[in-house]
Amino acid sequence: MIEEQALTKEQLLGYLRQTMEIRAFENNISKLLGKAVLKGASHLYAGEEAVAVGAIGALQNGDLVTSTHRGHGHAHAHGDNAVKKPEAKQIHFNKMMAEVLGKSGGYCKGKGGSMHIADVDHGNLGATGIVGGNIPVAVGAALAQKLQGTKKVVLCFFGDGACNTGNFHESLNLASVWNLPVVFVVENNMYAMSVPWAKASKLPNAAARVCAYGIPGEVVDGMDVLAVRGEVAKAVKRARKGKGPSLIEAKTYRYYGHSHSDPRAYRTKKEEAKWKDKDPITRLKNNLIAVGILAEKEYERMDKAVQSKLHKAMQYAEKSPPPDPKELETDVFAPSKISKKEIEAEKSLREKVRKDTNMRQISYAEAIQEALREELNRDKHVFVIGEDVGLYGGAYGATRGLIKEFGKWRVIDTPISEAVIGGAAVGAAMVGMRPVAEIMYVDFTPLAMDQVANQGAKNRYMFGGKTKVPMVIRTEGGAGRAIAAHHSQSLEALWTHFPGIYVVMPSTPYDVKGLLKTSIRDDNPVMFIEHKMLYKTKGPVPEEDYIIPLGIADIKRRGKDVTLVTYSRMVLHALEAAEILAKEGIDVEVVDLRSLKPLDTETIINSIKKTGHFVGVTEAYENTSFINEVMAQVNDLAFDWLDAPMVRVAAANVPIPRAEVLEDLAIPNAQNIIDACRKVVS
Repeated sequence: MIEEQALTKEQLLGYLRQTMEIRAFENNISKLLGKAVLKGASHLYAGEEAVAVGAIGALQNGDLVTSTHRGHGHAHAHGDNAVKKPEAKQIHFNKMMAEVLGKSGGYCKGKGGSMHIADVDHGNLGATGIVGGNIPVAVGAALAQKLQGTKKVVLCFFGDGACNTGNFHESLNLASVWNLPVVFVVENNMYAMSVPWAKASKLPNAAARVCAYGIPGEVVDGMDVLAVRGEVAKAVKRARKGKGPSLIEAKTYRYYGHSHSDPRAYRTKKEEAKWKDKDPITRLKNNLIAVGILAEKEYERMDKAVQSKLHKAMQYAEKSPPPDPKELETDVFAPSKISKKEIEAEKSLREKVRKDTNMRQISYAEAIQEALREELNRDKHVFVIGEDVGLYGGAYGATRGLIKEFGKWRVIDTPISEAVIGGAAVGAAMVGMRPVAEIMYVDFTPLAMDQVANQGAKNRYMFGGKTKVPMVIRTEGGAGRAIAAHHSQSLEALWTHFPGIYVVMPSTPYDVKGLLKTSIRDDNPVMFIEHKMLYKTKGPVPEEDYIIPLGIADIKRRGKDVTLVTYSRMVLHALEAAEILAKEGIDVEVVDLRSLKPLDTETIINSIKKTGHFVGVTEAYENTSFINEVMAQVNDLAFDWLDAPMVRVAAANVPIPRAEVLEDLAIPNAQNIIDACRKVVS
């Protein structure tokens, strides 16, 4: 194998050193866990070192990796290869140890820990605590390489357990269909926690599954560094030539349990001994001695050097302070790029839109098309991806015509695979693209929740602020078309719950265009929720280029008696109700939130100081709607200004019915709002 792969002595000794360093690192972590010096979960890689070292040894500088909860080996092999000088390699080892110990000197400032080490600057896109959670991200990173024409390859590690997740199948299918430069490496250590592979699959090899996707699958001895490197090198070469993905299944074994608390009752000592006889360090060492590349004394010197390196890493980690408490709320969002000047400019433009009766009128759907077209023209990193966004033009026509202008690799149709659509957006965003991914209905967004909420929304924080995820998920929600419970919900409260993602819900053509353009330019994930009943509504929209800053509410109607806070389609019902109430002498101020996160509490509170009354209106379920959070904020910040208890108007706590008569009863209307306003001022 040494001659076949044309490996130098320096490379071979480097592989041996890396396997030894990973083993020493993991054995040290085990001791720290045993002494309760180290808190939290650490999933040790001892025994599997050959997979990480061999696979990453087949990469070039600039290639990318995605990792797993058992990812110390991947992080070390990749980080060690990314730097050349011994001092830099020691710093890398130090930062890994500090991160596992939750110290501020770690790669992620102690915010990620053992299961979330990342070094995005060098191409390690991070480890995930969700089994299979990194696979769609790798597909997105590979898609970005294809779109950018970089010739870089993405290496995606995951365990045998991940092969039974939906992410695995959606991702392999999409990577295959698009011939993406990604190599999937299954680290089959025979057990998914305690469940043996034989009980999880009728096929003896995970690699046999890939025939369903028309890609090569190979099984390799995962206890042999050179065997792993050889197979992965072939797959990497194939990917780099544009021939698409491959899967390599490395049969390996973890020496420790799934985690520190695992007694390993599901396997025998005889089985463990059998696998330890194949130990990757001993094997590589003996091979190198046999061909005269390594002497026993040289190995002893290497071992001492490894122990010295480990000792220095522990010294660094112990001296590194814990994170400053001030760091708790940093790194959740990338900084805003909007200036005060731009905020004032939009405020002036908004007034012009209200007053200029000669301004052109276009529909909500046309405004979305314009926003997408302008941003696709403005920035080559922007692309649209989703089900039926291309030739069909989107379920409600919001992307119609764009594929003719920009082609199939800027407006990309996908299979029905919400998880990988979301994950591909995350991965592409992390490596420099600005994806606009469409999930056809907000009812379907829970299918992508792990990818968008656990990966996209949390990665910046988990990785210590050292990445950004500029992506938009376009979707639509709400009732009104008699299409029942699975296509009519208002699920924005699901998405406002997660830190790290913005939520935008425009009500007018002017707002939807400006807010979509801003969302695409923003460096954070944005859940952009349109309303299906608004697409045909028309309103004034300037022809000039403009953006609307996130987190700035709009007072759609000024009044002095009631502050009525709402968003999306309910703004239209609120304005209708306000005009009727005005005839009764009740002057209602209608505040359109426009974006739910960030929330403009200042505009709400200032309005309440004027009116003394609050009514909140939402189309979401009453018991857990976002308007409840708005009311909680009012209670905290403006309770003394209220002259009466707050009142909310929301949807009934039932699935949206098909029958129009029941649907109409389930969703708030102008009369419900009128009754609430009368009540609050009575």
